[in-house]
Amino acid sequence: MKKLMLMALVTWLAVSPSTSRADNIVETAVKAGQFKTLVTAVKAAGLVKTLSGHQKLTVFAPTDKAFAKLPKEALQSLLKPENKTALTRILTYHVVAGEVSAKQAFGLSSAETVSGQRLDLKRTNGSLKIDGANLVITDIECDNGVIHVIDAVLMPENKTIPGVAQDAKNFKTLLAAVGKAGLVSALNSDGPFTVFAPTDQAFGKLPKGTIETLLKPENKTQLANILKYHVVPGRIFSDKALAAGQAKTLLGKKVEISIKSGAAQVNNAKLIATDIDAANGVIHVIDSVLLPPSLTSKEVRNLLEETVAKGARIYNDGGKKKCEELYRSVMNRIIDEAGESVPKATIEILRLSLKRTGSLEKHEDPCWVLRHGIDLAYYSLKLDSGNVSIRRN
Repeated sequence: MKKLMLMALVTWLAVSPSTSRADNIVETAVKAGQFKTLVTAVKAAGLVKTLSGHQKLTVFAPTDKAFAKLPKEALQSLLKPENKTALTRILTYHVVAGEVSAKQAFGLSSAETVSGQRLDLKRTNGSLKIDGANLVITDIECDNGVIHVIDAVLMPENKTIPGVAQDAKNFKTLLAAVGKAGLVSALNSDGPFTVFAPTDQAFGKLPKGTIETLLKPENKTQLANILKYHVVPGRIFSDKALAAGQAKTLLGKKVEISIKSGAAQVNNAKLIATDIDAANGVIHVIDSVLLPPSLTSKEVRNLLEETVAKGARIYNDGGKKKCEELYRSVMNRIIDEAGESVPKATIEILRLSLKRTGSLEKHEDPCWVLRHGIDLAYYSLKLDSGNVSIRRN
């Protein structure tokens, strides 16, 4: 330990003999003399203020020699104003929030960067590699953190979730489903998102014909709902997901995350690979397709009762348009999420009622047409449950 501390002191003096504890990260890098390209990039990305602030940071700093390993044209391109976003993403991938000493870094397998993506830390023969780069000088102390010197520029994943999935080769069915459901642009957006991604083998476990049926245009909403049940807003790495125990998906329904028999699971699907970085999120690979819980007959009855009560209040207060939107929203939800316990006749009543509003005369009130459909659907459920007696004359 004494030897390690002595080496750190010697290398610190060698790199920056005039540096004092009062110097921040940027000032330290400037005085060191071997981070000219890094400092130029920091200025081009507008990060000087961030790296000079009071927040404690850890910077894995590539030397000028490290930057020289990049193609000259690529580096010049990154420094152009129009590529500021890409440059910022690369530089923030070298920064970790908080002050992480070399001793602490040797005890880590990963570190979350300011960019949102994670660095992989690997110990080899007493040395430490950061995403494949060698850690050559450690623990250069600054007023607002610490600098560790590395011999290569770290490159974050620049492809979005669909791009990363496509490169992996084993998500062909998932990508086809995402395309049919119209979710490609959403998963290409900034996000970030966490995706529990079923492999092609996972989709192969579904009953024969299920995939083909879901991919039909008329089942687009149902397909989209299933896929949304695999996506969680935010970038949630596996350790945090397990600690939380559950996560609310884009569908609005929660998935349970736990360890059973020594294996990490999402609902009943096993996590077979985790923490795959993408530019706009993270992917965890699962071995089964997650199917969202469906509405039971009783839940549909309760939902219809609540909708009628709420709709009546809105309508009586003059909110005809809002009442119509409420009825449509609930009826479509039931059509999309109803389970096997809900009679097909009930679903058909709702479908026909929604369809009928498309051909109404101007004097007809769509709220009452939809309300009539809700009443009929509710009656059909009561009849199916045996709670309605029918008089015979």
